Amino acid sequence: MTGMEHGTGGDPSQDPRVADLRTRLETAYTESAAPSERARAKLDSQGKLYVRERIALLFDEGTFVEDGRYANATAQGLPADGVVTGRGEVDGRPAIVVANDPTVKAGSWGARTVEKIIRATEAALREELPLFWFVDSAGARITDQVDLFPGRRGAGRIFHNQVALSGKVPQICCLFGPSAAGGAYIPSFTDVIIMVEGNASMYLGSPRMAEMVVGEKVSLEEMGGARMHCTVSGVGDLLAADDTEAIELARHLFSYLPDTWHDPVPHYETEPPARPLTRDAVPEAESVPFDVHEVIEGLVDDDSFFEIKPLFAPELVVGLGRMEGRTVGIVANNSAVKGGVLFTDSADKASRFIWLCDAYGIPLLYLADVPGFMIGSEVERGGIIRHGAKMVSAVSEATVPQLCVVVRKAYGAGLYAMGGPGFGPEATIALPTARIAVMGPEAAVNAVYANKIAQIEDPQEQAAFVEARRAEYLEDVDLERLAADLVIDAVVEPEDLREEVARRFRYAARRDRHFSTRHRSIPPV
Repeated sequence: MTGMEHGTGGDPSQDPRVADLRTRLETAYTESAAPSERARAKLDSQGKLYVRERIALLFDEGTFVEDGRYANATAQGLPADGVVTGRGEVDGRPAIVVANDPTVKAGSWGARTVEKIIRATEAALREELPLFWFVDSAGARITDQVDLFPGRRGAGRIFHNQVALSGKVPQICCLFGPSAAGGAYIPSFTDVIIMVEGNASMYLGSPRMAEMVVGEKVSLEEMGGARMHCTVSGVGDLLAADDTEAIELARHLFSYLPDTWHDPVPHYETEPPARPLTRDAVPEAESVPFDVHEVIEGLVDDDSFFEIKPLFAPELVVGLGRMEGRTVGIVANNSAVKGGVLFTDSADKASRFIWLCDAYGIPLLYLADVPGFMIGSEVERGGIIRHGAKMVSAVSEATVPQLCVVVRKAYGAGLYAMGGPGFGPEATIALPTARIAVMGPEAAVNAVYANKIAQIEDPQEQAAFVEARRAEYLEDVDLERLAADLVIDAVVEPEDLREEVARRFRYAARRDRHFSTRHRSIPPV
């Protein structure tokens, strides 16, 4: 047979089928390299970045290696089947990314989309690699539902693997657009959700579906918008202005977390606080509200406090900071908002944050200034006992080093929820402004002597009686007495608190992390 018969123009070393394959692969590669002009215009109108631009902002330059780029290459208009997966390095640390491409059928899922995502999660499990989720998807393609939805390697396997990854490696989600129907659970199984305001949304049923099924007329923002989820539902953790800020927040958050559950947290150079903590930061009168952020900033390294859920249940502040260059988790009551009282939302917020820190070996610092849990029929109907018990359970089960600092008041179950002495902290430290009791003096006097007070008709005599009983109560819970009875381990002035806490955390680094032997607890959620 001659070269001409091969169709190679006489060169027996060439095969036209290879040339054809190269052409087709090059076409498929190019189609997924950049959006079409129309798709680019839509992205620009929404203030969005292309999926590969997002990935370039996440990973160190030149480190990204992609998997499955030619998924569904034989189909028209489905480059990479709408999802980009692969691995790279974030500040030199290896990680995996799963990133929806909203320019491909609105980032919807086909069978190969699901397979790519499953393979990425399997690699994360197998190699214990952190996983970044860049979500921007309209959900499953109904036309492909039999292939992608019900089987052993269907979409359900994604969620199964995410749960297996939970607490094993960090999972950080940037939600750039919609996360609809069952797909909304992908962000919910991650550790932290960063939502882009104006674009991000999460919902199980669209507004159109809600109107059709339950007769409710509601906007997308009201039902599942970014601001709603970051302020009302608590599903979102951080609100970003645009894609770039969301990715910056994700990288910044990652700098506080270890690579895996059994690795140490990253260590950075020690920096002094932005301004030292002084006695003026904490008003001595417990009825005077103040912003606890000032105390936090006086304890952590300069500009290192990374607050989580700042817009949700702000009566409780939670976040990650650094002390002597090492990550610590902070749970602090904020009397500037609702008096620092604990509600169902603040209990939920605290519980999840404590679980996060305990999973990744991050010591916990509680700054208590709490009058207790909220009372009344509304919160009782909302299950505040159940939610409060969840927070107390989280504190109880945490095996990382924990320190309780009583900044001012710690009343009732509020003391328990903030890691008080009965929960085995490394120490319970008090500022001189601290007070621990079942309840505040005014409430206590009223509870015990209400009938007697009502019987005294003369206002001056009544006031004198109340003041005398109040003085007796305060003497009973005097801070020096609590220290003498070993309820308090140390009384420290504010200017010495940072060094006291840092030293105790250093000494607690070898703490035994065993809690109990069992299959698992049954949390009151």
